[in-house]
Amino acid sequence: MLNKKYRFHSRGGVRYVYKRGKTVRSQQMSLVFVPNKKGATRIAVVVSKKIEKSAVGRNRIRRRIYEALRNNFDLIPKETDYIFVVFSKELLKMPFDKIEAILGKLVEESKVCYNK
Repeated sequence: MLNKKYRFHSRGGVRYVYKRGKTVRSQQMSLVFVPNKKGATRIAVVVSKKIEKSAVGRNRIRRRIYEALRNNFDLIPKETDYIFVVFSKELLKMPFDKIEAILGKLVEESKVCYNK
């Protein structure tokens, strides 16, 4: 699991990212991101009840994404807020290396958008 200091602690921060952030999409999920002045990277993963009715399934998807992010945390640009929004139930059964590849692709695209 990702360390607590790298997660959002209030809805205000999440609301700000949704309002001011840029979005990068893949088939399974999207990434909303915005630079911050907090000095640290903050990450959230959102899995709707529309995707998986069971809380167990939603939490499993969330945990798998957090673990992939934790394993590759050095590749993520610092001082940026990220929200990963899941669109697909496939992430529940998908091989872990494919999840890491999807996340890597989204983060790479965000770097390109960030520099514009």
